[in-house]
Amino acid sequence: MVCSGTTMSKSKFQTEWEEIDEEYQQLQETHKIYRQKLEELTSLQTSCSNAIRKQRKSLKDLKYNLKSLYKPQIKHLTSEEKELKILDDIQTQIQDRENVFFDMEAYLPKRNGLYLNLVLGNVNVTLLSNQAKFAYKDEYEKFKLYMTIILMFGAITCLFFLNYRVTDEIFNFLLVWYYCTLTIRESILMSNGSRIKGWWVSHHYVSTFLSGVMLTWPEGPMYQMFRSQFLAFSIYQSFLQFLQYYYQSGCLYRLRALGERNQLDLTVEGFQSWMWRGLTFLLPFLFFGHFWQLYNSVTLFRLAQHEDCKEWQVFMLGLTFLVLFLGNFLTTLKVVHQKIQKSPENMQKND
Repeated sequence: MVCSGTTMSKSKFQTEWEEIDEEYQQLQETHKIYRQKLEELTSLQTSCSNAIRKQRKSLKDLKYNLKSLYKPQIKHLTSEEKELKILDDIQTQIQDRENVFFDMEAYLPKRNGLYLNLVLGNVNVTLLSNQAKFAYKDEYEKFKLYMTIILMFGAITCLFFLNYRVTDEIFNFLLVWYYCTLTIRESILMSNGSRIKGWWVSHHYVSTFLSGVMLTWPEGPMYQMFRSQFLAFSIYQSFLQFLQYYYQSGCLYRLRALGERNQLDLTVEGFQSWMWRGLTFLLPFLFFGHFWQLYNSVTLFRLAQHEDCKEWQVFMLGLTFLVLFLGNFLTTLKVVHQKIQKSPENMQKND
């Protein structure tokens, strides 16, 4: 009886082992095919990158030749003849092709910029599938939303409940970490085809610097004079970012459904042209926040002139708040001005 049971057990183990071994052989074959495909993919990526680089160089040379050789001749033509001239079509097609190259490169590995190289090293951060890109973008948006809520409650706690230097330092350190993380994540998103540009790219770098200076500001009379104002501003800024997130995400959802915005477009801490289609109730809140930054700057410059002021952080913070005000205010005005100018043109076209 025992021998019979042992024989059956051995037979069962032998069968299981053969099944596992068969699966293992299939796995080896699948992995071999995977490595071959990966080598083919790497080869295709290199080929595409080299072709794009060659095309860019050729187009750059062509644009230069068009400007240098044909521009003097075009001056002598009438406006009607210019419109029929094939050179105008070539210039338009060159610009269109540049946009196509940008979309192509979003799916190709490329060298990191200076900032990502300093932070991450020469690591490939390109996400090859649309699903991975959208997942990373959604994770970025959720990170901003959650951190905005945490920072709002942190500022409220420091202002009304815990008037200690240690809690202020924790809050300021959290601000530095938050803005540093945003700059890294935005750089990765830009490497994957997200069209973040202009002042809104620089905005978080300036905010990181400002938070770092606040972190190093030592305890003293000057710090206490500005502490409540800064924390109140932080609460309002978090509230504004929270408001912007829900408003802008709604605008983007509608525009993406209509096919008018890229899937990787993000909510930003400001006013952009695509927001004009919805309600513009955000503008008063934005301008109030901008002028609060100016008020912070004026307050700090006055504190810097105080006879008891010995900290370099006071003047530096005043200068940084001034830079933030100018960047935010002028960029918002520029967008509003452009949209107001375009509105009559669109109405004439519709008529």
